[in-house]
Amino acid sequence: MCGIAGYLDYTGLPNDMGTLDRMIETMFRRGPDAGGHWADDFVRLGHRRLAIVDIEGGRQPMSLQRGDAPALVLTYSGELYNYRELRTELRDLGHRFDTESDTEVVLAAWAAWGAECVQRFNGMYAFAIWNASQRQLWLVRDRLGIKPLYYKMTPNGIIFGSEPKAILAHDAASPRVDSEGLVQLMLPLLKLPGRTPYAGIREVLPGHIISRTSERTREYAYWSPATTRTNRDTWGRVVGTVRELLADTVRRQMIADVPLCTLLSGGLDSTAITALARNALHDKPVRSFSVDFVADPSLARSTEDAPYVIEAVRHLKTEHANIVLHGSQLASPEARTACVEARDLPLGIGDLDISLYLLCKAIKQHSTVALSGESADEVFAGYRWFHHPDAVAADTFPWMSDSPAHGRLHQRIVKLFRKDLVARLGVGDYVAAEYEAAIAEVPRQGAEDAVERRMREVCHLALTRFLPTLLDRKDRLSMAVGLEVRVPFCDHRLVDYVYGLPWAMKYADSREKSVLRAAMGDIVPESILMRPKSPYPTTPDPAYSEAIRKQLCDRLLDSNGPLFDLFDEDELRIAATASEPGSLIGNVASEVILNFAHWLEIYQPTLPL
Repeated sequence: MCGIAGYLDYTGLPNDMGTLDRMIETMFRRGPDAGGHWADDFVRLGHRRLAIVDIEGGRQPMSLQRGDAPALVLTYSGELYNYRELRTELRDLGHRFDTESDTEVVLAAWAAWGAECVQRFNGMYAFAIWNASQRQLWLVRDRLGIKPLYYKMTPNGIIFGSEPKAILAHDAASPRVDSEGLVQLMLPLLKLPGRTPYAGIREVLPGHIISRTSERTREYAYWSPATTRTNRDTWGRVVGTVRELLADTVRRQMIADVPLCTLLSGGLDSTAITALARNALHDKPVRSFSVDFVADPSLARSTEDAPYVIEAVRHLKTEHANIVLHGSQLASPEARTACVEARDLPLGIGDLDISLYLLCKAIKQHSTVALSGESADEVFAGYRWFHHPDAVAADTFPWMSDSPAHGRLHQRIVKLFRKDLVARLGVGDYVAAEYEAAIAEVPRQGAEDAVERRMREVCHLALTRFLPTLLDRKDRLSMAVGLEVRVPFCDHRLVDYVYGLPWAMKYADSREKSVLRAAMGDIVPESILMRPKSPYPTTPDPAYSEAIRKQLCDRLLDSNGPLFDLFDEDELRIAATASEPGSLIGNVASEVILNFAHWLEIYQPTLPL
């Protein structure tokens, strides 16, 4: 896993690497093991490396020579899980390999099959490839968008990077937020395909390719869940296929030349991944990690995950470590700053970002790769809003509906902002328009009934508008400490297969994730199989809530400060003096506002106020 950055200018570039050096330096935490760059008259390609496979041989950017000149040059971030099979196929075609890295396989595959090679790839990846003879640059992103890739078009070329911060390090970019971007900042529960709050900076869409030549720019999709047809397999075959796909995926994703572990919360998803990892190791111990909180150093208070983690560890015999976080760690302004810088935006909700960041930081001391259960809820319909009648029937994104299914987080966040600003920007109309556009992407399939149609829409929304928020969060906060997190439930073969299942099968026993429970029944303890969906844990420490409210009070001492330009004055005062006991995520108001305070201070964005 790595960080990539670069730029292209068809008018020609001076013999100077200063701009590229600045850009790739912003990617240092993503790739602390090595750095490199490549240049010709028109393009600069940069790379920061987190060495996972072929530690000595996989240095980048990597080029493929034709005679004395480079024909193709690649800067690549990600892991190709089927690279060994592809290497064998390419060798049969006559290609000679000099390294054991998956990077060289990507380069050889492009040389052999062109852009169509991505149809053969199984993995998570984002890369740029330069065809020197044709003077053409390609940007490619994996099907689910597990790995980030951003870009900014210029009059004569393009700037790109794994994160916006790399692009912002270029003189042609600035942290300017337009009106649409400001609306997006008010909607942290919704990641809109291709767009960012920064004006002019876009994201390569999941499953898309962008090509740039001196004459034109072209963008096209090579994968989308909307194209998946209805799956008519029998129940027994469905359960068996899901098990086979997951077992194969986990086996593939355990390939690494560095220490590997799993994230184990005691829920169905993470326990299933850990059990399959143990099977792949032929019952050798798996290293696993969980997170817990204490309210007082002398009196531990466990989350509701704790007893299930203990049971999973006992059942699977893992080499387990429980990372215990104290409220003072979570309340550290330095930790919040690190999270805001990792995401380039003030998007964190509650202490979820900070606890994940600190968990990854602790894991990194022992492992470089972790397998996570992320995305099982989106793929197998695990969230409450898949099943709550009010959420499902709402004429909007179900998790943003005015229902208890997601703790009314959307409503709680939007009300924080100045009412005149929300009205002027038309936030409600914007959400409605985006919802209609998302629904329009789902094609009709024959004579499906109303329930089947609606649930297919909800599943599509989950994969394309909700899952990206979680993948972005997990990537940024883990890579900020040089930890690679792999997500087996995002294997596109599994996503395609399950997306096509009829709703009656996904909800076969009137419980969420019916198929997954059945597929894992013989390797996951019964109590965990039957455990209701539990949200990501947050700290119960009242001292933490008090500390962040104090931090917010200090910020509000300047009544002319920038927070008053964005947020409702009454809501600012309430957030600084009151908590939200009993809500899905407490302290939402103070957390969101503090994130904005740190972001405004660090990035000094231009806002349309």
